[in-house]
Amino acid sequence: MTNLKEGDKAPTFKAFNENEEPVSLADFAGKKVILYFYPKDMTPGCTAESCNLGENYSELQKKGFVVLGVSPDPAKRHLKFIDKYSLPFSLIADEEKEVIKAYGVWGPKKFMGKEYDGVHRTTFVIDEAGTIEKIFTKVKTKDHSNQILESYN
Repeated sequence: MTNLKEGDKAPTFKAFNENEEPVSLADFAGKKVILYFYPKDMTPGCTAESCNLGENYSELQKKGFVVLGVSPDPAKRHLKFIDKYSLPFSLIADEEKEVIKAYGVWGPKKFMGKEYDGVHRTTFVIDEAGTIEKIFTKVKTKDHSNQILESYN
């Protein structure tokens, strides 16, 4: 779905997290960022993916990664999601879909024969200099951490 490719400069952004604090890609300069886009808090696939990243967060940190999730949910819903599942990382509340559209992950989807616009589950790994190193469009929600880690072995 996205037009971005590995080797492209990652689109910069300024948005707000679950605590309504400003977050920008520049805040993570010098670190590897796992920026994962998902459709909606509290849904089965999104919960599986977020919990898998949360459960393996210390391993991801050891490898130098920072994790940030992005969905169009509001900050309050993100806060409930983080609290309910003890997620150890921030979630960006992109209600206006500015970050989602900048990364090209908003578009037509099909579910049970119905077409609608929504977020395409996609993960970008951004290197220390702000370049996209890896793009995952076929996300294994229950094993996403290993999917990312194995691509770096």
